[in-house]
Amino acid sequence: MAAVEIAPRIVVDEKVCFGKPVIKGTRVPVYIVLAKLAGGMTMEQVAEEYGITLEDIQAALAYAASVIANETILPISVGEKR
Repeated sequence: MAAVEIAPRIVVDEKVCFGKPVIKGTRVPVYIVLAKLAGGMTMEQVAEEYGITLEDIQAALAYAASVIANETILPISVGEKR
């Protein structure tokens, strides 16, 4: 399977990072970009550390937002609250 673009600048390839979404043309997984931003790094720091562009980071954020927006959450009842 060749790389498949699943969103602008975001691709999956079973031979790269176990098929996790990565920034196109790199081996940088989207989840790493998100984790670094969540951990307090600036977009500029992430871009410099991983050799990606600010546009790549914005694409990763947009992809993550679209995944979450389309996610279905089914509540699981674990017992009655008293």
